Amino acid sequence: MNNGSNASNAVIECILSRSATKYYDRSAALSDEQIRELVRIGTSAPTSFHLQNWRFIAVRTPEAKARLSPIAWSQPAVTDAAVTFIVCGQLVDTSVIPERLAPLVNAGVMPAALVAEWENPARELYMAYPQRRRDEAVRTATFGASAMIYAARSMGLGSTPMIGFDADAVHREFELAADEVPVLLLSVGAEREGNWSQKPRRPVHDVLTLV
Repeated sequence: MNNGSNASNAVIECILSRSATKYYDRSAALSDEQIRELVRIGTSAPTSFHLQNWRFIAVRTPEAKARLSPIAWSQPAVTDAAVTFIVCGQLVDTSVIPERLAPLVNAGVMPAALVAEWENPARELYMAYPQRRRDEAVRTATFGASAMIYAARSMGLGSTPMIGFDADAVHREFELAADEVPVLLLSVGAEREGNWSQKPRRPVHDVLTLV
């Protein structure tokens, strides 16, 4: 019981202590394994019908940062942080659902008969509605990025989510697929001194309605 309580408190403390990082230690790098681990954790986030319609481009080399920086408003985090992820959502395509659910079926988690019961309503929900397909791409990418933000914090790293970039230019420069939407940039790296603590938020009674 105590272990569960301590774990819960650690998670809550991680969330409540996080703040967007302004100043990074430019000399500190992340290994490819650390980058993979952040993405592995990010892809544990919720995703509609198990679509997993996201992709992450890890901009980590000086050459790649030089390509991204001018189309990201030359924000310092792009060049100073160890890595900046281009977090992409993919327009919903429900035809991939059987493939995405196959590991669940093979592991005995989900009966095979349920696959069609997921794919058919998903098709009706999304495929005739372009805005819904795009909205879900944005939601999926945002959920994944959020998980990475708190994972980074738990690893002692700072992070900076950014929407200040030329989406069309990012699409061209990093050769995104036609069905991919660059939803946000997420810089991650070791912090240096001078960053703010989390800023005060609006009181709960201003944002919560109990019914």
